[in-house]
Order: sequence, then structure tokens, then C-alpha cells
Amino acid sequence: MVDKIVARPLITIANIIWSFNPQTHLPQILLVKRAYAPFKDRWALPETLLRSNESAKIACIRLIKDKIGVQLSNSATEQLATFTNPQRVSGDRALAIAYMTFLPVMPQLKAGYGATEVRWFSLNFDHGDFLLQNGELVLGLSDDSPLAFDHHQIIGTAIRRIKNKLNYQPTILQILGPTFTLRQAREVYAIFLQTTVEKIDNSNFKKTHRKIFKEVGTAATKRSGRPPKLFKLAEGCI
Repeated sequence: MVDKIVARPLITIANIIWSFNPQTHLPQILLVKRAYAPFKDRWALPETLLRSNESAKIACIRLIKDKIGVQLSNSATEQLATFTNPQRVSGDRALAIAYMTFLPVMPQLKAGYGATEVRWFSLNFDHGDFLLQNGELVLGLSDDSPLAFDHHQIIGTAIRRIKNKLNYQPTILQILGPTFTLRQAREVYAIFLQTTVEKIDNSNFKKTHRKIFKEVGTAATKRSGRPPKLFKLAEGCI
């Protein structure tokens, strides 16, 4: 008879917190620098251990409050995937349930427990590869990524999920706030499609997304000329 070992792993909650930088026009991901081993001083996604008296989603909301002091409703997050590779961490086995959270603002950051620093990193690409950048600090997302654990794989999974949903449920646009211009939407799309805003034709973009974008008015602007129209995600696209 073959012995069967029943795994009783720890369960961690990892959160990919997205926002948008209106100065750089780039999506952002929040990373923390770990204060303790394993992977001390390495950049990582915010994470926490699941407590016995809470659901994974409640733990995700608590994590955001503990790490960056932002209180969110349960509807502000969506589950991404569960990561179960036995070698994803050293020592006691730990599974990771990953969530994505979309913040329409970039709140002031203060490192919470278990972190020495917390920063926003811009998502960008170079020669077909996605990367994260904060000033001169650049973190690749390939298999030799300097990120802790398997967090480069978790972020890669998030990027693919968002890219695959752009044409029918672009929840990533929540980082722009409740309303947005077509140019702002194209700026977000351009990064995930690894292209430029100029290569996404505005008229065609509006036509192909008319079922998921609902016009709600015009933007207030001090510049001369016709103000840009404002849109929001149609019902069912969030």
C-alpha cells in the first residue's frame, strides 16, 4: 500500500492592487519590500495569512486596510486564481489565493507590518516583455524575476486575464474612476496590448466598444476646443 500524505498547507491571500497614474498615463501595481525571511528585502505583492474566522475575500479587504489604510467594499475586488505549486515557497507548504483590486486613486502609502517600503510601480513593456518600474528601479516579470516567491507568475496571470477581457468586461478601467474619456481608456488598453495610444484609432475603438461603454456627458476642461466625451462601463461589465 502506498502511503498517502494529506497536505494541510497554510493559505495566503495575495492582492494585485491596481491604480492609474495621470501624470505618466500608465497603470500601476503596488509592491512592498519584505521585512523578514524568506525573501527579505525583495519586492512582493501585499499578502496575508487567511484567518480561521474569515473568508478569502474578507481577508483580501482586510489586507488592503492593513497595508495601505484604505477601507473598501466587498465589490471592489475580484478573485484571480489559486496557486498551488508545492515549490512556490520554502518551508511549510502555502497555497496562494490571488485577488485583484482596482483603485481609482493612488492613496498616500505607508509600509504596514512585515514591510520596510511600499511603492507604486508602473506597468510597461519593452521588446515584448512586461516590466514594472519605479524611477530607475526596474523589475522584470520573466522566470528570473527578482520578485519574491512566484509573484511574477501571479502578476503575469493577472495581465493575461485583463488582456483577454478587454473587449467584453474591462474591469481594469475601474482604475480610471467612475467615468473616463476614450483617450484614457485607450491609454490603459495600449499597455496591455503592447502598443501605443496613437495606433488605437479613436473612431474604431468607440465603434467596437459601443456595447460596453455608455456615454454620460462631457469632461470639464479649461482648454479651447470641444471638450471630450465621458463614458462609463455599461451594466454587466463590472
